[in-house]
Amino acid sequence: MRRHAIRDLITGGTLLGGLAMSCLVAGTLASATPAAAQQTIRVGWTIPAEEAKYWMMRRPAEFPDIGKAYKIEWVQFQGTAPMTQALAAGALDCATQGVLSLAQGAASGNLKAYIVAQHVYEKPGGFSVYWAVKDDSPIKTIADLKGKTMAINVLGSGIYGPMALLLKQNGVDPEKDIKLVELGFSLSEDAVRSGRVDAAPMNQPFAARSEAKGGMRKLFALSEQQKNIVHILDACRADFVDKNPDLAKAYVRDLTLGMKKALANREETLKVVNEVMKAPIPVLETYLLKDNDFGRDPGAAPNFPAIQQMLDTYAATGMIPKKLDVSQFKKDGIVAPLQ
Repeated sequence: MRRHAIRDLITGGTLLGGLAMSCLVAGTLASATPAAAQQTIRVGWTIPAEEAKYWMMRRPAEFPDIGKAYKIEWVQFQGTAPMTQALAAGALDCATQGVLSLAQGAASGNLKAYIVAQHVYEKPGGFSVYWAVKDDSPIKTIADLKGKTMAINVLGSGIYGPMALLLKQNGVDPEKDIKLVELGFSLSEDAVRSGRVDAAPMNQPFAARSEAKGGMRKLFALSEQQKNIVHILDACRADFVDKNPDLAKAYVRDLTLGMKKALANREETLKVVNEVMKAPIPVLETYLLKDNDFGRDPGAAPNFPAIQQMLDTYAATGMIPKKLDVSQFKKDGIVAPLQ
């Protein structure tokens, strides 16, 4: 089966079992030449908040190495958890990851990976992912969610951990006391307004769009569980990096450059994000790279202390089966910022 067939299966939301995926990938890689394998990086991505990657995708001419020193095969996913499966199966070389999904992949023993960059985190005073309900909803507190239907972008995604902890802290068992349904961020607002779910997560730019319409209110935000939450990282399989260090460095250098360009030229970044997400520029203008947006490190540097705090919390609450040391995800010399 050709590579594009794998891409179609994954992009379409089909989560292949470990054995089936492994066989599929094995057949694909066996048909690839060693040179091609070293020259092309298979990269998973999603929306929103990956401006460095969006620049690399939509403005490749701004990156001298892309298309010359190496090529990128971009594969879109609906969330980080499916990308963890694809990394573990060898179907991707690098991908966007949430801390929880990456930790679960590592704790299971199937995934060995390095964190090479960071996309966004929650900075004090900035935007924090929140769950919204209708203005006239009888749900006033987290405790009122017991017996209700809640949405999440992808089961097991990066925002699940902090959400589940907040529910537990307020007497709601996320496994037994609520019905949790999978719903893309773009559909959250309509699902709440139509009554299909009682509460749904709001992420940018969809939060800005909803707030402009009115009629909905914030119930709780992830910042109530932990400050400086790291939402999305970039990680690469350890075997890929170890075998192709120069190729990995080229990719990390471009992620670093992409973040620099995104922050330095907001006007062009608005256009780039519009092209990728199809969100109107007037909506993006209300928040993107402003104080009410996520935080971004200028060099795309991972906040390893914050990531360790998240790992400790996940282990303490049983979301991962054992404690993990963030040092296992570090590879000296192959982490942003790289120039």
